[in-house]
Amino acid sequence: MTAAWKAAGLTYNRYLAIAARTVRRSLKDTPRLNSERRGQMDLRFAKWENGKQGEAQSLAKANNEAIAEAAEK
Repeated sequence: MTAAWKAAGLTYNRYLAIAARTVRRSLKDTPRLNSERRGQMDLRFAKWENGKQGEAQSLAKANNEAIAEAAEK
């Protein structure tokens, strides 16, 4: 028998993220706020050219800028 998350077309990581978010939202205010802060991620990336690392950028900010650029075109 296939797991429910797999039958629904989710990856295991996505399933875990949804389950964690559900648990966090079910907590009372103070523990909920603390757990929500732990659930936030700030991913950064840097482009490499000629063997040298460029400036590190926030992934969320870069995605938002790319979406805004695409919307203008």
